[in-house]
Amino acid sequence: MPLLSELARKRKLDYFSVHIPKSARILEIGCGDGWVGRWLKSNGYPNYVGMDLVASESADIAGNIVDWRTLGIAPSSFDVIIAFEVIEHVACLQDCYDILRPGGLLMLTSPRPSMDWLCRILEILRLNQPRTSPHSNLTDFTTLPFFERLALTTPLHMVQWGIFRKPINP
Repeated sequence: MPLLSELARKRKLDYFSVHIPKSARILEIGCGDGWVGRWLKSNGYPNYVGMDLVASESADIAGNIVDWRTLGIAPSSFDVIIAFEVIEHVACLQDCYDILRPGGLLMLTSPRPSMDWLCRILEILRLNQPRTSPHSNLTDFTTLPFFERLALTTPLHMVQWGIFRKPINP
C-alpha cells in the first residue's frame, strides 16, 4: 500500500465513522479490498454491504452502482452510502439519492477537480494508489446536486471529503 494511501485510510475512518450510527444499514460502493468493511464490522457495525464491479471476498454485491435496480437493491433501503474514490469514475449521484432513505448520509472522497494532475503525479511516484479507471467524472463537492452538505474538508488542498444528507422532505 502506497504511503499516502495508507495514511489517508486511517484519517478517513476517523473523519467519517463518528457520523455513522451503529445500527445504520450501510452500502459501500467500490469496496475494493474490503478495508472499510473489515473495520466497520470489527467495530460494531453489523449492517454493512460491500459492492464492487467484480466478485470478490469483499463484495457482497458484484456489479455497477448504476445497475442497482437489477442487482436487487431497493429504493430508499440504506441509511449510509460510502463511496471513497468512486465518484470521479462514474456519474452515480442520482443512483445514490434513489438508494438512500430520506435523511440518509452520503460519504464521499475524491480528488479536487483542479488538483487531479497532482494526484496523477503522486501515482506515478508510487506515493498514492494508482487509478483503476479514468477520472472522467471529476466533481466539485461544493456544487453537489440533490443533497444537503453537512461537512466538507479538503486535506492537503488536493482531495475533498464530504458528508451529505438526502433531504427528508425533498
